Amino acid sequence: MSSFDESDAFEGASLSARAMAARPAPYLDGLNPAQREAVEALNGPVLMLAGAGTGKTRALTARIAHLLARGQARPNEILAVTFTNKAAREMKERVARFMGEAVEGMPWMGTFHSICVKILRRHAELVGLKSNFTILDTDDQIRLLKQVIAAANIDEKRWPARQLAGLIDNWKNRAWGPEQVPSAGASAFNHMGTELYAAYQERLLTLNAVDFGDLLLHVVTIFQNHPDILEQYQRWFRYILVDEYQDTNIAQYLWLRLLAAKHKNICCVGDDDQSIYGWRGAEVGNILRFEKDFPGAKVIKLEQNYRSTEHILAAASGLISANAGRLGKTLWTDAEGGEKVRLIGHWDGEEEARWIGEEAEALQRGTRGLDPVSLNDQSILVRASHQMRAFEDRFLTIGLPYRVIGGPRFYERMETRDAMAYFRLAVSPEDDLAFERVVNTPKRGLGDKGQQVIQRSAREAGASLHVGARRALASGGLSGRAAGQLLQFVDNIDRWHGLTLREGQSHIELAEMILEESGYTEMWQNDKTPEAPGRLENLKELVKALEAFDNLQGFLEHVSLIMDNDSQDADEKISIMTLHAAKGLEFPVVFLPGWEDGLFPSQRSMDESGLKGLEEERRLAYVGITRAERLCTISFAGNRRVYGQWQSQLPSRFIDELPARHVEVLTPPGLYGGGYGAAGMSAGIEERAARADVYNSPGWKRLQERSATRPVSQPREARNVVIDLDAVSDFTEGDRVFHQKFGYGTIEGIEGDKLEVSFERAGLKHVVAGFVVAAEAADDVPF
Repeated sequence: MSSFDESDAFEGASLSARAMAARPAPYLDGLNPAQREAVEALNGPVLMLAGAGTGKTRALTARIAHLLARGQARPNEILAVTFTNKAAREMKERVARFMGEAVEGMPWMGTFHSICVKILRRHAELVGLKSNFTILDTDDQIRLLKQVIAAANIDEKRWPARQLAGLIDNWKNRAWGPEQVPSAGASAFNHMGTELYAAYQERLLTLNAVDFGDLLLHVVTIFQNHPDILEQYQRWFRYILVDEYQDTNIAQYLWLRLLAAKHKNICCVGDDDQSIYGWRGAEVGNILRFEKDFPGAKVIKLEQNYRSTEHILAAASGLISANAGRLGKTLWTDAEGGEKVRLIGHWDGEEEARWIGEEAEALQRGTRGLDPVSLNDQSILVRASHQMRAFEDRFLTIGLPYRVIGGPRFYERMETRDAMAYFRLAVSPEDDLAFERVVNTPKRGLGDKGQQVIQRSAREAGASLHVGARRALASGGLSGRAAGQLLQFVDNIDRWHGLTLREGQSHIELAEMILEESGYTEMWQNDKTPEAPGRLENLKELVKALEAFDNLQGFLEHVSLIMDNDSQDADEKISIMTLHAAKGLEFPVVFLPGWEDGLFPSQRSMDESGLKGLEEERRLAYVGITRAERLCTISFAGNRRVYGQWQSQLPSRFIDELPARHVEVLTPPGLYGGGYGAAGMSAGIEERAARADVYNSPGWKRLQERSATRPVSQPREARNVVIDLDAVSDFTEGDRVFHQKFGYGTIEGIEGDKLEVSFERAGLKHVVAGFVVAAEAADDVPF
């Protein structure tokens, strides 16, 4: 049993309860009625259901100050838990401002992990550790798991350590030790998941080490197995406050339940409508069942928003109301009027990026009827990181300064640099820097010694590394598997280089060939880490960028020039980030591009999680809209290049859920007839196509299969709507056709591969021939 001196918990409490109780309460000034109610409801369980921009941080810190000022609790008797160190620092600073001086003796304010570290060091021996245990970072964890996998005689290439790390992390988030993992989990990782998990945990104990998941898991285990220890912490933590409760996982939930079980003085602050981290273990059910977990709990809704205009709030509220799994609240503001949420459709993604760039500059100049808005106050929020490429390309080309939040910029990402190194070698085999970067990526058995042999051979000949590799192979300096792999690599470089010089060779097909034959695409296809799908999407986006150029060399020159001209030192920069990275941020102007079914909501999320995944996607849309203070613009593209072919896109079903009276449609009449969804789309095929049941119907699937067998015309220049005048359409004037969005119509005119079609419901439209099928092929679609 550990030594446990209760006086340790009260060390440093500098302000007496009596002194604090005698002070005035300036922290209550300016609170609205709901906030004040949440601050003053000190005893018993309280759920502060705080919508976006409703001042929940202020209410939470005022509640801590109120506990101290009234003498209800000493500083060391308050446990305040946040998700980030930044939030914990801000909380401490606000409490200090409220109290008029720094409040010492509050050792229990921080993140779940930082607090659990302190508890675990006190009782480490109860889980087989010493108090000076080491916390492994991700790299150390992966190295250790590789050792465990190797010891079990498992092929690490087929069953990578990162995949096992993700599996174990998921189990730990659910508070499952190796013995608690359900039988269904035993089939994971080649039916050895739990066995490897147990071996990994034993190895950690031998090393006197823990990973981040252990910090919660071990403390929960101690509390569950040692009631006397739990009872002492329950007595210490008389008041518990939790921020962002909707983001808690099961282990965190159990930890809180155990600590609050005795006194039940727990105040959880969160917003079920902003629970967007299910993919990393967060359980929205934790906040939804709060009243069941704590009978008699008081639920206080913070609904007055101090951030956004009434139109933005109404649009967000109308959208999120379609979710069934929510507690329910409606945001409102005292600030009347403002701009409606703007909705605009574009021909393709490149046109979307061009329009947003022009709009951002116009807003910066103040030529949109609004006061000038600094680029620093504008943000573009995308669903997937691969969407950033079109914006970065456009902004670099026109010299619009930008920053990417939450990750590297597109052309600075590892997979982009690797792919471009291969392209550089195809154009110039003498490019030594490119050769060095990818000679062993993917792994070709060339360790440091093998690469030193190549470099020495190149220096002796005064030649490039490519030539040095040939010489090393000829002289026998390299042998075995590494020699065979290297020979194939240099042969490929020579062949690719020859193809760059061949007349009529498509540089786009060549780029795809290089990524396939080099094994680089396969490397990421076999990678089981959560980042791998995104990296593959970025590779596809990189190949897509080649469409705007005549050859690989022109593309590489373009990237070099625009990156060289990049305005890194500019005072003002527009921000680009994913919707997930935007959580907790706010901007006067927000652009939300790519609202198309399959992209947003994400098809992967819906396929993997069904209705639960769709509702989380809708919450993500709600988060995106509520980041905007003054102006919010939602956009979608009618065409996107998917897997090398242009496809007609359906606007996101979320667009149909926006309340029409709070939306202004900017879509040019020539593109989509002036509007979509509740914001102006006429009832008919488009409305029914927005419902999920249509996508699952046999007729729709047959139509999709027939469309897939039909060649799709591909514009040569993706940045503009280009008509292929040399193309010969399979249709003739007067033919009756069917379009997935516009329905049935009759061809009125043909120009190259572009058709002028009079649709029965949508009127006269111009569409690419590849986007329609003969009407008889679609007659069995049940619309």
